[in-house]
Amino acid sequence: MEEIIARISRGSKMDQIYIPKNRMGLENGEFVIIKSLSEQIKEKKSIGKANLYFYRIKKIEPIKIKIFNEIFSVIENNMNSYDNIIITGSVLEMGFRFNDIDIIILSEEKIKENILKEKIESKTGIITHIICLSEKALRRGLGTDPLYQSMLSKCISKKRIIFKLKRKIEYKTLDLHLLKSEPMAYSFDILSGEQKYHLTRNLMSIKLFLENKKVNNESINREIIRLFKLNDINDMKNNLLEKKKFLLKYRDLYKQLSDIILKNIKNGSKQK
Repeated sequence: MEEIIARISRGSKMDQIYIPKNRMGLENGEFVIIKSLSEQIKEKKSIGKANLYFYRIKKIEPIKIKIFNEIFSVIENNMNSYDNIIITGSVLEMGFRFNDIDIIILSEEKIKENILKEKIESKTGIITHIICLSEKALRRGLGTDPLYQSMLSKCISKKRIIFKLKRKIEYKTLDLHLLKSEPMAYSFDILSGEQKYHLTRNLMSIKLFLENKKVNNESINREIIRLFKLNDINDMKNNLLEKKKFLLKYRDLYKQLSDIILKNIKNGSKQK
């Protein structure tokens, strides 16, 4: 679309804007919009990183910021109200190895997740996972669930996130999460490196949570490298593990965590 910068001149009866006769586009008789250039500059400056809140993210590609703003726009145009929109997951890592985008929408409003998911995927062309919950539910999750802590340890949000967390261990919840890591023991050969990483990451987040340690990407990766004696985390992601040695340690850790969790579940039921 042709854009021409011109100045408003004072006329005797009406103020005027003069534009050159030799121009591309903007034919005689066409309707145009007159807009202040200073306002347009302000709008352009307001788009992007300055509008978002970044947590534990030092650098991210500009194209991703554009995608996130598209997502926020779709959600805002299809909801009456929301408390916050949070983007998390592997999309926030440097590079373009991610397969999907994880979105948390905080709202008391009932949301048709499937419709919203379709609209976002249509706009961005990227597979989308949406979690809808209230701020109260998120606070509770952050205090009791290592997966919530891991998810929000690195994220981008539309509004500022301020949560004071009180950690409380719910062993039945941890028992359900632990089961998600069980397939490693019998499906090692058919799992990709990324799948092995996610199963081990889940296991490690539970371990750190039970030890009352921070649960974030850095602490999880450090613990995986230390326990399994890897050169770096890419040894696992690139499927370069020594099967026998790795599974021996993995199964031992799984059993240790399972014993702790089941013991506390039984003790809890006796106290009742």
